[in-house]
Order: sequence, then C-alpha cells, then structure tokens
Amino acid sequence: MKENPIVIVGARGFAKEVLEVISQLHWNNRIFFFDDVNTYEEKFLFKTYEIITNLEELQKRMTDKTWYFTLGLGNPYSRYKLYNKFKVNGGIFLSTISPYAIVGKYGVQIQEGVNIMSNVVITSDVVIKKGALINLSCTIGHDSVIEDFVELSPNVNISGNCIIKEFTQIGTNAIILPDITIGRNCIIGAGAVVTKDIPDNSVAVGIPARVIKKNSNLL
Repeated sequence: MKENPIVIVGARGFAKEVLEVISQLHWNNRIFFFDDVNTYEEKFLFKTYEIITNLEELQKRMTDKTWYFTLGLGNPYSRYKLYNKFKVNGGIFLSTISPYAIVGKYGVQIQEGVNIMSNVVITSDVVIKKGALINLSCTIGHDSVIEDFVELSPNVNISGNCIIKEFTQIGTNAIILPDITIGRNCIIGAGAVVTKDIPDNSVAVGIPARVIKKNSNLL
C-alpha cells in the first residue's frame, strides 16, 4: 500500500469504523475525512484527522498525483453518488478489508471500493463487486455474487449460490437461504428470512420474507 493520502468520505458513525479498519491494517497514509453536508464544532476528528468540508479545499490538499478515497457511509444511493463525485475529481477507489475478516483463498474476487468489516466470513468462489459494503459479522457462502453498491448490514447470512443484485440493502440479522436471487434496488428488512427470489425494486420483510411494496427510490 503506497503512502499516498486517503480520504474517508463521511465523518460520522460508519466513517469511524472504516478508520478502525485502516488502523488494523497498519497503513501509514495521511488520512483525511470529507463531509460537505454536516457541520462540526471541531475541525479534527479525534483531535488528529482533519475534516474537509468542501471540494475546493480537498483539491488543494490532494497535491499528490495519486490519492485514494473510501466510502465511510452506508446507503447504496449515497455511496454511488459520492463514488461518482470523487472519481471525477481524480481519486482512486480504495477497498478496506479488515484483517479480522476471513476471506477464502479459492475463487474469491473483490473489486474496487469494497468495505469488509471485522468478523466477516467469505468462503469460496464468491464475487463482491464495486462499492459493496459487507458489515460486521456477515457470512457469504460459496458461489455467491454480491453486486455493485450492495449494503449488507451487520450479521447478515448469505447462503451458497445466491445473487444479490446492485443497490440492494439487506437489514441486520437477515438470512438468505441457498439458491436465491434478490433483485436490483431491493430493501430486505431486519431479521427477514428470504426463502424465494425477490423481484427488482421490492421491499420485503418477515419470516418468511414477503414483498410488501415497491421501493420508491429508483436509480
């Protein structure tokens, strides 16, 4: 890992967890936070890491030819929007993978900008695509695909041979049984047990999970 600057996009809850993963990795890069939405009484997080609040200031600080950014917030739509903003401004989309995650040696593919947190277990022949967020203590079984900007909340269990399509959010403690496809832009409620395929743009909850409405947030 080259010692070029890293910008963590966001400076609140999940951004702090991303900082913890970077600390676990013992990277010695200069680290900045970026947040142009919220206001802060202090200019430095933990009295150490500067919070930059506008793009012009960010561009002044990123004097290195190469600099990285990683997403320190949830919500697939926000992540996608900020990915595009920072990519246009010259940043390299960085994955942060906790050394306390167990990632299989065989056939696992992890694309750019993925956040994988502590205690995650990923087995064999798993593909995790761009900008996905795999939160604390999730498990992903063999031959599964997690597509672009999917968000798995803590303790989600994905069984083998599952496909989770892009921009889908899966709530805390949800369980996806084997051979299931969850469509694009879906929301699966916390604690749900998904026993059959879920179509695109659906909101599904319960045990077993059933579709209760369309997801009104369309991309």
